[in-house]
Amino acid sequence: MNLVEKTSMKPEVPKFEIGDTVDVHVEILEGDKKRIQIFNGVVIARSGSGTREMFTVRRIVQGEGVERKFPLHSPRIAAIEVKRSAIVRRAKLYFLRDRVGKAVRLKERRVERAAEEAAKPKRRRGKKAKAAAEE
Repeated sequence: MNLVEKTSMKPEVPKFEIGDTVDVHVEILEGDKKRIQIFNGVVIARSGSGTREMFTVRRIVQGEGVERKFPLHSPRIAAIEVKRSAIVRRAKLYFLRDRVGKAVRLKERRVERAAEEAAKPKRRRGKKAKAAAEE
């Protein structure tokens, strides 16, 4: 089963998480013409695995909430761009459906800063610090 599924999976899937604001580039067929429409919003859920993996994107259009589910490995999805990341503590952000106005905003995660702090040497205290200072 895994061999059959692997043929229909995309070789590279962009890394995005719940709470990220993304632009989903979707191919739309209008008669004979193909065009790409961008659906941007917050990823509120991911589900499934393998070829059946789906993600839900929510955005507000003219004061009305619009949610759309996309299959991650669909050939209709041309690209997924991560615009910003947010700090979230849940796997599903369904609580955003009940919120209005500024309450919908999520706190932004500073990606660059986290990488810098990981590269910084950690301060040590106690016996280990004295041993490191003597060396």
